[in-house]
Amino acid sequence: MRILIADDDRVGATILKGSLERLGQDALVACDGHEAWGLLQQDDTIAMAILDWMMPGVDGLELCRLIRQDAGHAHLYVIMLTARSGQSDVVTAIDSGADDYLTKPFDPEELRARVGVGLRIVTLQRGLAERVVELQEALSRVKQLSGLLPICSYCKRIRSDENYWEQIDRFVSEHSEAEFSHGICPPCFEKVRGEFER
Repeated sequence: MRILIADDDRVGATILKGSLERLGQDALVACDGHEAWGLLQQDDTIAMAILDWMMPGVDGLELCRLIRQDAGHAHLYVIMLTARSGQSDVVTAIDSGADDYLTKPFDPEELRARVGVGLRIVTLQRGLAERVVELQEALSRVKQLSGLLPICSYCKRIRSDENYWEQIDRFVSEHSEAEFSHGICPPCFEKVRGEFER
């Protein structure tokens, strides 16, 4: 998974990047919020961001708000990283859209645990997104059979979009995932019994 680090402290960012890479993650670093926002616009493989609160220009809180307002990135898992550790600071970060909070200097084990939570949530979100796509595709296939179907009142054939008259079972099979088995119902059997008895 690709993780974006936004921190104007180059030494701290390098240490954080190394810690993430030891956890098996692919990390890239931006030196401020403006550069981080540019990277997010260019790279749609970024699934998590660890943002320093205090940065020149666009700070972590403002960057977090930008992420949440942008439909293409609103799903991003965001961890706010800061030396501020008061309860009101945590509340402010969460209210700005952060998913989690990590204080400087970070403990490697706490980082591992919090990134692990983020990975689980991102994986669940991706799975849900895939299911939504599958459901939308299934719904579009079901919709193919909605609307007015021209059917012959005598032979029960359906007129296709190409203006051919097809057997109803063939038409339904081509426009859905329904499959048919053929047999003879009792009333029809009574009508054609004579043909079988000859």
